[in-house]
Amino acid sequence: MPPPQNASVITIQPLATLSPPCSSRTWQSTPHPTLPVIATACSDRTVRVYSLTSFTLLHSITGGHKRSIRAVSWKPGVKGQSVLATGSFDASAGIWRRDERGLAEDTQRERAGDWDGDEEGEDDDYQFSCILDGHESEIKSLSWSPSGQYLATCSRDKSVWIWEELEDDNFETIAVLQEHEGDVKCVAWHPEEDLLASASYDDTVRLYKEDADDWVQVAMIDGHKKTVWWVEFEGSEMSARDFRAHREGLSEQRAHHVEQLERSGPRLATSSDDCSVRIWRRKPREGSAQTSSRLGMPNIIRSVAIDEEWFQETILPQQHERAIYSLSWSRRSGMIASAGSDGKILVYKERWKNVMPNGVKADGTVDHSDSDAMEGVENASLTEWVVVAELFSAHDVFEINHVCWAKRSDKGRRSEDEEVIVSTGDDGEVKVWVLEER
Repeated sequence: MPPPQNASVITIQPLATLSPPCSSRTWQSTPHPTLPVIATACSDRTVRVYSLTSFTLLHSITGGHKRSIRAVSWKPGVKGQSVLATGSFDASAGIWRRDERGLAEDTQRERAGDWDGDEEGEDDDYQFSCILDGHESEIKSLSWSPSGQYLATCSRDKSVWIWEELEDDNFETIAVLQEHEGDVKCVAWHPEEDLLASASYDDTVRLYKEDADDWVQVAMIDGHKKTVWWVEFEGSEMSARDFRAHREGLSEQRAHHVEQLERSGPRLATSSDDCSVRIWRRKPREGSAQTSSRLGMPNIIRSVAIDEEWFQETILPQQHERAIYSLSWSRRSGMIASAGSDGKILVYKERWKNVMPNGVKADGTVDHSDSDAMEGVENASLTEWVVVAELFSAHDVFEINHVCWAKRSDKGRRSEDEEVIVSTGDDGEVKVWVLEER
């Protein structure tokens, strides 16, 4: 269907391919939380750290693992150092440390034109500080909590482990969670609290919290029909701000609905082998403890008040034709990017519905033209998601294993808030894309 007249058209355009590419499959690329660099997990047992300013290789990190590196995660909030966690098919996780001043100096040299990529001896600046053993099979994903206190890992062995760093190079296993019945594909932390989500080959998502010095499952999401490959929480910057900006002028009923959304907190997005991206929302507590019957009989010393209820808010437009391996929820724009086996990159945007439940328009007026269709729909969402950009064959015939948003840092950036999309594929390439609007 052609866009309406005078409507803007957004396209995904190539900006750069990180150079040189890996000679084998690349699994995941993760931007540094504060610096314009990105780390890529490679099948050749290396982690490549590229510049997002010049799109060239800065460092190759080697020597820590015996098999392919599947996942990487930068530790947030570390002063004076950059700390990188790596997860491998050798069933171990590694911790690497580097003086952060070195990374800042690299960036300054780069911008001054005095940097030719990885130099002899530079990779020694990343010190392999410790190994975390315990999983019985390959690690598929790992993630630091927002505070940096915890590191979560998940594995083909059906387990999720939580590690706590007591001091440098001294980690303690504080939980081994075995609720899943299949390979665990992904773990992700809530941005505002110590709530962990995991996605699995058993078609479910599980959520965990600490209760009485023990970590327990507090919810299970079982709406997908096939393997859940990715799970990610909404960025806290966008949602509350955006909803508050539209509160004025809404009817009392709509304003109450917006308040419920705010009380729910950041939502959860998941992607699956069933070719869908779904968004889930936590049901706010109404002053009394809530329990989920799907969790089974609670432990006698467990506080049942910790249990949560998550429900499906929406399914995004289904335009992927095969498994969706990855999605990324932008904390700056609120848009979602997804990619997977079909080689497509899709970008979705949430917008306010023109006509809301009970015929209320976004401007607060009433449209009675479709009142019969809206009758009785009291809890429908005020918003809808639309595909605003689609790119075919982003990595030629190869699958895309990972996609993420990153802050744009090259000389061509058009604003401080501009983002790029970074895709990582089976062809060993990491590609950078920009959204162009016309």
